[in-house]
Amino acid sequence: MADSESPLMDDAFRPYEKLVEITILGKTFLVPERNSLLRAFQFISPETIPYGRFCWNQECQYCKVRCQLSDDDCSRPILSCKFIVSEGMDISWLAPELVGCLRAKLGAVASSSSKLRESETASVAPETDFPAQNADPVVNIPASAEAFYQEKSSNLKP
Repeated sequence: MADSESPLMDDAFRPYEKLVEITILGKTFLVPERNSLLRAFQFISPETIPYGRFCWNQECQYCKVRCQLSDDDCSRPILSCKFIVSEGMDISWLAPELVGCLRAKLGAVASSSSKLRESETASVAPETDFPAQNADPVVNIPASAEAFYQEKSSNLKP
């Protein structure tokens, strides 16, 4: 197994023998083989990815990326929690939650990524079902619960 920065990091990853090269928004990283892409993001940024709003089981869609594999002709949307990383992956779009978590590692690329996200989302959202920028899941609150919380919040002092 490849050396890791801390013993706790070993528990988060599937066993791997080597690091593979992937590209995220034009920046190259080495990540452990045989792991999900979301785990690879955690390898890159262990201080932020574990605290992101990721469900890790395909429900939230906050880990969606647009990726081109080395043997593909064009990029496609994938969920990074379900897709195993492979040598030569080229990630051209990240969901806003991932951009926020990887901002420090991506540097200047992340600061300009809001424009990238807007243009990518506008051009591919209808055909690939990408979430709109800053989109959060819709939560339906029953009217009785809404009235209860409004009544309780009016009693709070600032």
